Amino acid sequence: QVQLVESGGGLVQAGGSLALSCVASGHTFDTYGWFRQSPGKEREFVAAIAWNGYSRYYADSVKGRFTISSANAENTVYLQMNSLKPEDTAVYYCAAKYSPPYSTYAGHYDYWGQGTQVTVSS
Repeated sequence: QVQLVESGGGLVQAGGSLALSCVASGHTFDTYGWFRQSPGKEREFVAAIAWNGYSRYYADSVKGRFTISSANAENTVYLQMNSLKPEDTAVYYCAAKYSPPYSTYAGHYDYWGQGTQVTVSS
């Protein structure tokens, strides 16, 4: 009965901001991550957070613009996206894995949400 549900996607102009959230139910995970995928491209790592120690990791392409955070008691993970660019346009997926460490490889994650569309216009 594990479930991850994303929300917060939408349409925004370049330079704008958008906030995504992911709520996990059915289990408490050690690591949460955000990935994104656009048509014709591979699913790519965006950011990850470790529950124990609050370690955060970012892809170079979003470092300084995106912030990942969590609310432990609610098993909720957030992705604040600022200074958005057209190349950020993609379906964004929340992912979770049972055990450490964090990973930039999608295949290492155990559960996935259905995704939420983020579109950045130029």
